[in-house]
Amino acid sequence: MKISLCIITFNEEANLRRCLASVALVVDEIIVVDSGSTDGTEAVAREFGARWVHQDWLGFVKQKNFALSLASHDWILSLDADEALSVDLFSELLSVKEVRFPEGIMGFSFPRCVLYEGKWIRRGDWYPDRLVRLFQKGSAKFAGGKVHERLELEGTVQELEGELEHHSFLDAADHWARCETYARLWAEMKFEEGQTAHRLDGPIHSAVRWLRGYLFRGGFLDGAQGWQIAQFNAREVNLKYRLLRQMNIAARD
Repeated sequence: MKISLCIITFNEEANLRRCLASVALVVDEIIVVDSGSTDGTEAVAREFGARWVHQDWLGFVKQKNFALSLASHDWILSLDADEALSVDLFSELLSVKEVRFPEGIMGFSFPRCVLYEGKWIRRGDWYPDRLVRLFQKGSAKFAGGKVHERLELEGTVQELEGELEHHSFLDAADHWARCETYARLWAEMKFEEGQTAHRLDGPIHSAVRWLRGYLFRGGFLDGAQGWQIAQFNAREVNLKYRLLRQMNIAARD
């Protein structure tokens, strides 16, 4: 099995070296599709022998699918720049490359674990967040709207146990800034689809999100970080519905 790594970037100098260093001995080709970085992202990519391709931003779905189209090998590993293979996942992927797996397997999924303010989060809404990231070329593509693209795959998926490490947020301010961005994009997408929001939707859905993540899924066991994650998740949900309702009202006036 030969693997092409496909990754999209924009000013990812701070993350890209960690990502590529974790995967360099597993993949046989590195493709970086960049949308106009002004930092040292390109230098880091070339340090690892990556094929560097500029593509003006098309949106997450189209940008990632464009990267997939450039892969030379039959298997694709799709990562984000702020992700990295754990030691266990690295070992599992080496084994996958060397052994014959059951015919019909079209992809492999990994649990993803977030490093949040110095703590690996293995409870609550964020874990195990199992994702298919290794798959046969032509069997999968990214789909979705403006936010939270998803991979659609035809065929059987085999689960691996090694974790994909996610270094997603610099601090609480960065976390909330992204929550605001995702909430706005979600509201815009739902408004364009014709969805409406009642004034109680935000409080109800945010309360359910908090209860699910903090209590039912054990987020409280992650200490202060678990509390903050649950709070921000609930606030983001409330903001999504509030923004959608504001758009509904503005459209009627």
